[in-house]
Amino acid sequence: MFENASLSMLDQLGEFGLIDRLTQKYSPGNKNLVQGIGDDSAIYVPGKDKLQVISTDLFIENVNFDLMYTPLKHLGYKVVVAGISDIYAMNAIPAYLTISMAISSKFSYEAIEELYSGVYLACEKYNIDLIGGDTGSSVKGLVLSVTVTGEVDPSKKVLRSGAEPNDLLCVSGDLGGAYMGLQLMEREKRVFMANPEMQPDLEGYDYIVGRQLKPEARKDVIELLDSLKILPTSMIDISDGLASEIMHLSNSSGVGFTIYEDKLPIDTQTISMASEFNLDATMCVLNGGEDYELLFTIHQKDFKAIENLMDISVIGHATENKKVCEIVTATGSTFQLKAQGWESQE
Repeated sequence: MFENASLSMLDQLGEFGLIDRLTQKYSPGNKNLVQGIGDDSAIYVPGKDKLQVISTDLFIENVNFDLMYTPLKHLGYKVVVAGISDIYAMNAIPAYLTISMAISSKFSYEAIEELYSGVYLACEKYNIDLIGGDTGSSVKGLVLSVTVTGEVDPSKKVLRSGAEPNDLLCVSGDLGGAYMGLQLMEREKRVFMANPEMQPDLEGYDYIVGRQLKPEARKDVIELLDSLKILPTSMIDISDGLASEIMHLSNSSGVGFTIYEDKLPIDTQTISMASEFNLDATMCVLNGGEDYELLFTIHQKDFKAIENLMDISVIGHATENKKVCEIVTATGSTFQLKAQGWESQE
């Protein structure tokens, strides 16, 4: 792709030319936006009596993503979703987005345009506006910095620090799929590098591949909880693995957590792929990441409202044992959670 002489090299366009071409067909839709792309800064009018929420993520080629198996359009979509997910984890609504890029000379304009097609697709789906960013040169590879801002009613904000003993610990969707999708694609990459004649074999694993390449932020869960008049007592999105996120809630709230292995939601493709790799599916859930599901606590009085919901699972509860997090296995053994797994307390 990069060697095609018919493609437009970025040094022929310059920074302003690149920005103009990337944004010429894009029209922001938020009525509170006063000035978008095209000036030194963007200007928008905050919603009346709203708190502003801001989140920033950094994505580095060959650290956070691999272009050997990540299509640029998918990458653009995914980095926006990652930022949006952080905003939803505060029970807020995302509104505006900025993206800054450091780009190496191997990229053509057409490649960056493909990246931005994914960005715009995510903006359209989640109803947010791209309002700025910056571009620069990279000695090697691609670096993306994504900042998302949102708004929340002061009475509805949710932090990591609000969990109380006996609160129920809940999670949306299923876990471990993105991690196993990554393992599958890494395996196929190694096969291809050893023998370029071999084509990737992803048949039957479209779900976990999609979980890695094109995740979704859980806007629907935020809307559902609001419709049920349930305000979580604490919340975080699952980007670094379930164990790590539970420990974040524990440290911030000053409570412990007990979770149950047989309550963890795991898709059959995730279990099958873990078995193929001789991995324990539960360990993949605890130590994987990039599922972008929501992990949150609720009062016990709200259990009836969510007990029959297919997409929300109660996986445990908060305890008075401050900052001690443990898992009860399917066989009844108890182990202490760590960010990279668990250790026995017995």
